[in-house]
Amino acid sequence: MTTPKKPITRRKPAPPKREPAKCPNCDGQGEITEAVKVGARKGRITDDHQTGLCLTCWGTGEAPTD
Repeated sequence: MTTPKKPITRRKPAPPKREPAKCPNCDGQGEITEAVKVGARKGRITDDHQTGLCLTCWGTGEAPTD
């Protein structure tokens, strides 16, 4: 005896993937630039910039969920 065949059912199409929200501090780049300050007391800002890892998203560029 053979078992009866089940009718073929169609699956629902997968919902479109949403892009994760961008980090508000680095605008989704994962890096931030800070102005370089020179001097102990006054902290003059120079024309130079340094790049660093965004501490909000840890360089992923995605907004934190919590």
